[in-house]
Amino acid sequence: MRISTPTRIGLRTIALLYLTVLLAVPIVAILWRTFEPGFGAFWASVRTPAAISALNLSLLIVAIVVPLNVIFGVITALALVRGRFPGRRLLSGVVDLPFAVSPIVVGVSLIMLWGAHGWFGGIENLGIQVIFGLPGMVIATLFVTLPFVVREVEPVLHEIGTDQEQAAATLGASGWQTFFRITLPAIRWGLTYGIVLTIARSLGEFGAVIMVSSGFPGVSQTLTLLVHSRYIDDHNIHGAYSAATLLMFLAMVTLLLMTVLDRKRPSVHTSAVPAPATEPGALADATSGSKS
Repeated sequence: MRISTPTRIGLRTIALLYLTVLLAVPIVAILWRTFEPGFGAFWASVRTPAAISALNLSLLIVAIVVPLNVIFGVITALALVRGRFPGRRLLSGVVDLPFAVSPIVVGVSLIMLWGAHGWFGGIENLGIQVIFGLPGMVIATLFVTLPFVVREVEPVLHEIGTDQEQAAATLGASGWQTFFRITLPAIRWGLTYGIVLTIARSLGEFGAVIMVSSGFPGVSQTLTLLVHSRYIDDHNIHGAYSAATLLMFLAMVTLLLMTVLDRKRPSVHTSAVPAPATEPGALADATSGSKS
């Protein structure tokens, strides 16, 4: 269908206006309120012990959540694509559950499971506090970020097929050698994109985390909780804007990284593995460890 020039210009104008009102205006307003007293006031606000602790805790949660999501996300994607077992469609639906369930509901369910009177509340007798501590915040973040790695890796696995993996196995490669030399290089771009999305969601998660966090500054307060606490509880408007700007800066760095990786990512058809399966040398390299 051919679209006339006036229609095309009109559609672009509507899209730009929509994005401006929805995104640009709020961002500019936050930046204006943040730096209106000067950069020194912003710097002093984000250098407080509470802000530094919130930043460190947010980064710590990301550092824990990302590796776990990578490991279990890749395993789940391999099971969904390569496996044939009863309940595979049910498992696929469960993976998308965080997209449908409200984060507040996730927090409440975690309290029912891991709280003092929950099903697994007895773990507190061992000195491990899940709810209102770091473990609960990590579990909540893991739940809401579960689908990203799986859904980014799954279509790549569908696209590359199993020909090269089967050829490597025929030449004597073990399962681990096939994974690290054939499968992992093939899914590296999808995996990287899923990691970036996981980082962005982990940094910005609020609903599930606030339900399982004590919210005490310097103890279990992330950057998102710091913004809420300063704005609602302390009525420190500039402090809340400063913390929001810091969080927005981290999100923009993540978005920039995502954009750069997306531009560098080759098409799926040309990025499967460094050498095609029809080249004996490539598979010989993949199986050299098993033949030595």
